[in-house]
Amino acid sequence: MNLQAVPFILLVISCGQAFQYTELAQYVDDHQEEHIEVLREWVAIESDSSNILRRPDLQRMMELVAEKLRLMGGMVQLVDIGDQELPSGQTISLPKVVTAQFGSDPSKHTVCVYGHVDVQPAKLEDGWATNPYNLTDINGNLYGRGTSDNKAPVLAWIHAVQAYQALSMDLPVNVKFLIEGMEETGSNGLDAMILAQRDTFFSDVDYIIISDCGWLSRRPALTYGTRGNCYFFAEVVEGPKQDLHSGVYGGTVIEPMTDLIGILDTLISPSGKILIPGIREAVAPLSDEEWKMYQDIEFDVDNYKNKTGVSHLMYNNKVDLLAHRWRYPTVSIHGIEGAFSDSGTKTVIPAKVTAKFSIRQVPDMDPAAVKKQVTDYLHSVFAKRKSPNKLKVTMVIGAKPWLADTKHPLYEAGKVAIKRVFNVDPDLIREGGTIPIAKTFQDVTGKSIIMMPIGGFDDGMHSQNEKMSRYNYLEGTKLFIAYLNEVAQINKSS
Repeated sequence: MNLQAVPFILLVISCGQAFQYTELAQYVDDHQEEHIEVLREWVAIESDSSNILRRPDLQRMMELVAEKLRLMGGMVQLVDIGDQELPSGQTISLPKVVTAQFGSDPSKHTVCVYGHVDVQPAKLEDGWATNPYNLTDINGNLYGRGTSDNKAPVLAWIHAVQAYQALSMDLPVNVKFLIEGMEETGSNGLDAMILAQRDTFFSDVDYIIISDCGWLSRRPALTYGTRGNCYFFAEVVEGPKQDLHSGVYGGTVIEPMTDLIGILDTLISPSGKILIPGIREAVAPLSDEEWKMYQDIEFDVDNYKNKTGVSHLMYNNKVDLLAHRWRYPTVSIHGIEGAFSDSGTKTVIPAKVTAKFSIRQVPDMDPAAVKKQVTDYLHSVFAKRKSPNKLKVTMVIGAKPWLADTKHPLYEAGKVAIKRVFNVDPDLIREGGTIPIAKTFQDVTGKSIIMMPIGGFDDGMHSQNEKMSRYNYLEGTKLFIAYLNEVAQINKSS
């Protein structure tokens, strides 16, 4: 045996023994009620970023986050990210972004945890069984707006750091936090802030962790991809100068609504095939390795169908269903502005109508190319109608997809941490939705990113009766504790 190697081996053994997971996990169990009370305090704040009347609540939420991190000894800043211009032309201050730092040892890795504490709107009369801003524990589920998306995951990360501190254990890595308050409405101002702090706050960051997503089933998961989103307005204008009575004018004018419905019907076939030339051709092909990964994922098609409340799905097998949910584009028509939508009857011909639809984009699609493809196609279809009305197509969102390498050491570390806490191997999954900040982090900072969810598959994010189970909240905290230790083991040269 090479005697020179002995000190190194002993060092590795001592480092492995130094991680006292059992003690840290026990600390979480012993303080679970305290952790739930903090979540209760956070949920009680109606931090709805879509409602400008709630902006003082949102700012108070950010200050509460900052104060908690400050009391833990973190180097905390409330970063001004500017103003938001409202449709009326009025400007209002954006909620400050909270940054914090724990540890600055240059010999350790530095991770940055991203999260948000703003929420979707919620009212009891929307169909909630409980007050959405009063955390309610029913059969081990913690109901309240923002529990799963994203207040409990943010707190779980904070409590993971707090556990190390409480037991006087050194953090295995330096930890930074970036917590925002405008994610639910597009993260206004955050891209510019990330760019401005690329060479300061992010200069020593090695890895970025996002926990703003959920599991696919009861099996824990690691997320390695999200779809992008190209959102369009298609307006039929320059028709009648005002709304018209259908009895008086019907049959004598070419109606904007008829034109609009006609072109919308050409976007996608009844079987779900996108009809816009160039869209499907740009999609990265499904590899044999991907197909095998999808085969191994725990997913119940019948349960998904029943939960959705439909009698039939587009696809009947797991691989096709997951692939079309995650890694193929789709067209969804969301609504028509200007159309009559109230209850009752109204015999009106709308003078101007605007369709709103989106295309969830995937690798290797490019938003600029999608914009041109959709615009050119709709104008060509509209021209064939020979209508005197005019069509205007606008892309209002062009968020890119994000994809990570599941063989990166971050994911290997995640697998080990999940195995330690849950005693199972995780599913490797993608998200059908869009988390634009992931791509921004990737493009601006050049850092490696992992999404590590702790939310349950049935949490009801954005829906009525949103919840986070006690189990996921507390075991998720333990997962984050274990993950910090595993990240510390990654070779600096990786």
